[in-house]
Amino acid sequence: MPALTLDISANGIARLTLNRPDRHNAFDEAMIADLTQTFTTLGANPAVRVVVLNGAGESFCAGGDLHWMQRAAQKTEAENEADALALAHMLHTLNACPKPVIGLIHGACFGGGVGLAAACDMVVAAPDARFGLTEVRLGLIPAAISPFVVGKIGASAARRYFLTGERFSAEEARRIGLVHEVKAGLDAAAAPLIDALLASGPEAVADAKALISDVSGRPVDDDLLRLTARRIAKRRASDEGREGIAAFLEKRKPGWVR
Repeated sequence: MPALTLDISANGIARLTLNRPDRHNAFDEAMIADLTQTFTTLGANPAVRVVVLNGAGESFCAGGDLHWMQRAAQKTEAENEADALALAHMLHTLNACPKPVIGLIHGACFGGGVGLAAACDMVVAAPDARFGLTEVRLGLIPAAISPFVVGKIGASAARRYFLTGERFSAEEARRIGLVHEVKAGLDAAAAPLIDALLASGPEAVADAKALISDVSGRPVDDDLLRLTARRIAKRRASDEGREGIAAFLEKRKPGWVR
């Protein structure tokens, strides 16, 4: 059984499913490699407009497979570092994917599963979803996922949940910024987000996503002002930008709306 399943619809919706339900979709080295390759491929596919990430079975993702971590513990320090770096690269590939990624979270979302959620652009959780940064309960730390998780929930929430390993609810995940919406019926809840993304220029969406990481945390100085001016000037002069403005003035749909 493949660890991932992928279906791409005619209108460019890629539905990527973590498919190890017997392991609560916990990932191992093979699944990490598959996710890295899949998000690289999806990001480069011009037919893909939106990626929806979910999990098969009872859970979204219970984090790292304990058998994988046990194998890793027997390796040399250098091999262990390379193993961890593969996970970090996978999360970076997801985080930097030029396509917008919507995470649909149900059941257990622990450890590395929280890292996956944090690397998504939009996250909708079922009311009964359960979250936890539980690494410290195993004598570990959430190191590889930390840049993405802290980027979403901030240092204050991380100082609680990284240290206690507590489990928390979907509503608490929403309060601290990990989740955007808590709704029953995840596919129905994601539909308005998908519609909004399909109504937007695909190149503009990719540029807007990159813009967030390029300006976040930077001082507002002359360099940043010039960067933002260049970015909007380039977008206005682009074929997509010209089409979008013309379509608005002519009261018609732009060419990217099917």
